[in-house]
Amino acid sequence: MSLAVVHCRAQYGVDAPEVTVEVHLANGLPALSIVGLAETAVRESKDRVRGALLNARFEFPARRITINLAPADLPKDGGRFDLPIAIGILAASGQIPHQDLDRYEFAGELALTGALRPIRGALSVALRAGQSQRSLILPWSNAAEASLATGVQVLGAHHLLEVTAHLTGSQSLAVHVREDTPPPKQSLPDLGEVRGQHHAKRALEIAAAGAHSLLLMGPPGSGKTMLASRLPGILPAMSDTEALETASILSISHQGFHLAQWKLRPFRTPHHTASGVALVGGGSRPMPGEISLAHNGVLFLDELPEFDRRVLEVLREPMESGTITISRAARQAEFPARFQLVAAMNPCPCGHLGNTGGGCRCTTEQVHHYRARISGPLLDRIDMHIEVPKVTREVLLRKSDGRAEPSDKIQQRVQTARDRQQQRNACANGQLTPGQLESVCQLREPDVKFLELAMERLNLSARGVHRILKVARTIADLAASDAIESSHLAEAIQYRSLDRTNRS
Repeated sequence: MSLAVVHCRAQYGVDAPEVTVEVHLANGLPALSIVGLAETAVRESKDRVRGALLNARFEFPARRITINLAPADLPKDGGRFDLPIAIGILAASGQIPHQDLDRYEFAGELALTGALRPIRGALSVALRAGQSQRSLILPWSNAAEASLATGVQVLGAHHLLEVTAHLTGSQSLAVHVREDTPPPKQSLPDLGEVRGQHHAKRALEIAAAGAHSLLLMGPPGSGKTMLASRLPGILPAMSDTEALETASILSISHQGFHLAQWKLRPFRTPHHTASGVALVGGGSRPMPGEISLAHNGVLFLDELPEFDRRVLEVLREPMESGTITISRAARQAEFPARFQLVAAMNPCPCGHLGNTGGGCRCTTEQVHHYRARISGPLLDRIDMHIEVPKVTREVLLRKSDGRAEPSDKIQQRVQTARDRQQQRNACANGQLTPGQLESVCQLREPDVKFLELAMERLNLSARGVHRILKVARTIADLAASDAIESSHLAEAIQYRSLDRTNRS
């Protein structure tokens, strides 16, 4: 048979669309052509495949070889097509049987020796292969990652000869079984190490319980970064679905996915010189940015006003929708971006405004200009605004803090509150839709009037009111209360300290 059809997958965003490799051998002068919108790395595969086949003691057909990668309008890049192309040439030339090829999908880059090298995005390939009810053959170094997907048989191989031996029936590849081991314990910073700042710790617990965004404002050295870095240690455990989503994004990124990261919430800290593309993702071949790499985790922006304002504005849409769509002329790539934003800033350019010891020489105009770098619409989307004052010498030098709690104890309360939200809303309070908000955040008449007064005094927008109600609902969940009490609402209003009248 001079025609062989092999199944594999491309990579576009977090999706892995199916690609059919059709190999046809015809009479004529020896030549090899690859068609089907193949980029440079794919076109170069003919040299890698030729070298791998010859060094593995196979015959490279001295005929006219045409390789079609269908569908023709889907871009193909990377070395993942080397293995399916090699299998297609061997099957079309009769060196291996072709009857069972439809049962498998192949992915892997070939070395000139015939060894299989790892690819990016193995997890997303495995997830889609499982939906097609096919087994997946790929490099052994990708097998552990791919086995995290459910419903797919993963077969790992070190060399092309192992794959051909499996297809000929002489020696079967071992099925890589997922190891259901508990996630590795990560040594996270403990919130109990923070001296004082009980108001900020309470806000951090509420933010973790309801997946609320948070802005910390205080002078240098007050502990803003220290507090933010301890948020992952009190977040609830990841579900399998969340872990697969996060791992799939890491798998297609340049940094890759490692099993040690399984079920660990990401904590991303981009520098304030980062561009908009670095945050949201992009490129000619769309890749995830920081907001997608922080999916189901924390995105920490230190020195928030130092970021370019246009860069910050790109956060507004994904903070609401939980996704980011990158459009190109021919296609669109959508990445999940359900991140928890934590930002930190100084109260003024010098950072000493409000210190009891003085030291601030910034004018009112300078302070206003500094804070105006953060637009009103973006500030409106941040659920909680927390002032972090300078820690006194007495508190800082004290040997122990009787009110300090370790992270694991706080995490237990956070987990209990999050479980209540999942049972009631099927989501965290920070992700409530307006319709859900109306049903789960009902107030009594005195509390409605109290909120109306706050709206008038703070000039709150409708979005700001919704943020207050969500935070109040989380405070009630931490208190195991079915209804939002007056104390819960009053505490939530306290966490909007930066609401101002002159919105931009």
